[in-house]
Order: sequence, then C-alpha cells, then structure tokens
Amino acid sequence: MAKKEFLFHGKKLEELKAMSIEDFTKMLPSRQRRSVKRMLAAKDSDERLKLHKKMTKQPGKKIRTHRRDFVIIPEMVGTMMSIHNGKEFKDILITEKMLGHFLGEYVGTRTFQQHSAPGIGASRSTKFVSVRV
Repeated sequence: MAKKEFLFHGKKLEELKAMSIEDFTKMLPSRQRRSVKRMLAAKDSDERLKLHKKMTKQPGKKIRTHRRDFVIIPEMVGTMMSIHNGKEFKDILITEKMLGHFLGEYVGTRTFQQHSAPGIGASRSTKFVSVRV
C-alpha cells in the first residue's frame, strides 16, 4: 500500500515552506493566527522572535525552550526540540501533522497517578487480615 501524501489545507509541505509566514497564518484557526501575528509584530527582545531566529540560524541543532505557546510553522518540520513541561525538558520531533498546533500540546504537564492497594496497617480493616498469606 502506498503512503498517503500529507496535505495541509490542500497544500504540500514544499509549498508551505515556500510560503511566507503571513500567507501561512491565513490558513490557521483564529487563536493560532493571533498568536503568530503577535510573534511577527514583536520587538527584538521578545522570546517568540528569539526562538524563531534560533530555529532559522541553527536548523540541525536541538533547541531547548520554555515557550509552550509557540505555534508550529512549516520551517520547524523535521527539527528536534526540547520543551519544558514545568519540571524537566521533554524531547519531541516536529512532524508535518503538528503544523498549526502549539508546542505545549505535545508535552503534558500532568501525569496520571495510580495508587496500589493499601498495605497492612493502613486502615482498621487490615487488622483482621492474616499476615501469613
């Protein structure tokens, strides 16, 4: 079976990379579009703009960031990123299916805690349980 070709709103990845960021933002939902517009209108000291410049200057290097609200754009596809989840950095590889999503969506901040059965002496009912089991 042949591998299905990836399309984002009817455009191939090569076409998306050739587009300007302004043209790409027109295809995004409103929340992501506003976030990218703020990134483009930012001053040089803004973290979002620093991250974008770091990606374009060092395409093969892994990038570490705390910026979870950064929208994934076509230039980022294929790069390895370390995103902070509040405790540690988690590594993810950016794929074409992640386009238009936020970085934080792929690195969870909460873990599911699963408790085991209570031990002997944990409650009043365990005083009747045989220890020689």
